[in-house]
Order: sequence, then C-alpha cells, then structure tokens
Amino acid sequence: MAFALQLHESKGQVLIIDDDARVRTVLHHRLEREGYEVVEAENGDQAIDIMKHGDHALTIDLILCDIRMPGSSGIEVIQHFNAQFPSIPIIVLTGYPDMDLAITLLKLGVSDYLVKPVERDALVAAVNKAVSEREVFAHI
Repeated sequence: MAFALQLHESKGQVLIIDDDARVRTVLHHRLEREGYEVVEAENGDQAIDIMKHGDHALTIDLILCDIRMPGSSGIEVIQHFNAQFPSIPIIVLTGYPDMDLAITLLKLGVSDYLVKPVERDALVAAVNKAVSEREVFAHI
C-alpha cells in the first residue's frame, strides 16, 4: 500500500501576541487550519524578544496583537514594530472596543481592528487581506 505525502505550502507566518492562553490557542488553531504557521507570545516583551532572535524578523508576515496586556501595552508594542518592521502588517485584537482607540490605531498604521470574540470568517478574511496586501507591496 502506497502512502502519498501531501505537503501544503504555508500561506505565511503569523505572530499572535495575547496574554490569554485560551485566546492564543483558539487563534492558533483557526489560522493553522487556514494554512498559516503560527508563533505565539504571551505579552509584548516576549514578542519583541521573539522578533530579535532567529529569523522571525524575516519570516513573520503578520502580527495579531492584543491591546491590554501586562508589561508593555499593545500600543507600545505596535509602535515598536511599526518602527522596526514597517513592512509587517498588524491587526489589533481587543476585548474592549473603543472607537477613539480604533481611530488612533488606524492612524498609526494598523491594518485592521477586531473585537474579541472575533468570528472565524472575519478573522480569516482580515488575515488573508493583510498578508496578500503585504505580498503585493513586497513585489513592487
């Protein structure tokens, strides 16, 4: 009996930054099912360390970032990543919707602003859009 090995090409690599392990797990599984590779960080400081080591700065295609976390706030982390890695799109995930904050974040260059619990289709659509737009700009 022959077995066929199917290798699926990754759609990209996503860094999830959220202090809630359950949220990270749910997002991780949703995105893996869609063909993404996932790296997790439980806070902004850990995410910054992840990006400093190995080749993550070259392989991460998208950052999903919570806003309210212990240590560095999501806004500080977003500002850091925008300064250090301006070509990597960032999508904000928050459990505390705030229209003024959303506007501020969008002005900072955030790709999208999603409210938890985010519906699977909305998450996938936002991630696919941000990654595909990054790929388009990378080839210009």
